[in-house]
Amino acid sequence: MPTFSRTRPRRSGQQAGFTLIEMMIAITIGLGILAGLVGVLAANSSNSRSNDRTSELMTNGRYALNSMKQELRQAGFRAYTWAEPSTPGALTLINECLEAGATAGSFVANIRQGIWGANNVNPFSASCIPAASYANGNDVLVVRRLAVIPSPILPKTTLDANTVYFQSSYERGQIFQGATAPTFPGSPAPLASFAVQIYVYYISPFTVSSTESPLVPALYRVSLQSDGSMDRELVASGIEHLQVQYGKLTTTVPATTQFLDTLTGFSFNSAATDWDNVNAVRIWLLARNETAEPGYSNTNSYVMGDQTYDFSSAQDGFRRQLFTAVVQLRN
Repeated sequence: MPTFSRTRPRRSGQQAGFTLIEMMIAITIGLGILAGLVGVLAANSSNSRSNDRTSELMTNGRYALNSMKQELRQAGFRAYTWAEPSTPGALTLINECLEAGATAGSFVANIRQGIWGANNVNPFSASCIPAASYANGNDVLVVRRLAVIPSPILPKTTLDANTVYFQSSYERGQIFQGATAPTFPGSPAPLASFAVQIYVYYISPFTVSSTESPLVPALYRVSLQSDGSMDRELVASGIEHLQVQYGKLTTTVPATTQFLDTLTGFSFNSAATDWDNVNAVRIWLLARNETAEPGYSNTNSYVMGDQTYDFSSAQDGFRRQLFTAVVQLRN
């Protein structure tokens, strides 16, 4: 007996569609592919942000370290003379960095002291570095020198009225302020006026203000300006800690350089101190990201001079990078 199909004949031009089950399978496969693409994009975005944070660390840390190294190499430069500086003239200064017991003008006038430092304390909290602008537990480094290029030997009216200069000849030198340079009768040439440059490096707990959120630490310096004032200058954001050691030759034979956390003598001592014998400076800088990284926990410890900064208990989300260098003094 012949068999007949019960399938309804398809009309001309009619197309067969997907069944509900086929549609659900297709949607499921599509969602799986889409989820995979989203995961790849999210991973790439996370890696990109991590790379950006690493680049930020390296850029800020290297710039801060190189800036300090450049100044340290020129520390103690006194142009044509190594003689003891003569008694300076009267100085009118604003916001001068003064330790307790120092008299006005004694810090800026102490040009013989090319390097000075304070160990884990702010000695200038009553003057140029307010306590709120200093991150506790960090060193303070002072660098004094003359401008590398002297002011041209021109009529006295070309000198700025408030700038602090050092008049230098082979046999003597003297700090003065203003347009009238001191004269050294009988002194051999050359005789020229060099601008005095002083930088006081320290760590601030914030970059812009104490109300910023989050607080981003920064390397700052107080700099002697052309108008006779000492003002704050941002060196690099994201620098969290600063430690410094000072090298001096031992009395043993052969002599070697011994690094110490601090030396005796105040920043305003015009007489000879241990700071006159510093021949090298070792720097540690700890750089930190501006923002915490989700999913990352920093449990590292960083040994810097006489300080160890341990984050094993805090376990915060900030990436950090330690930078260090030893700078041999040239002057």
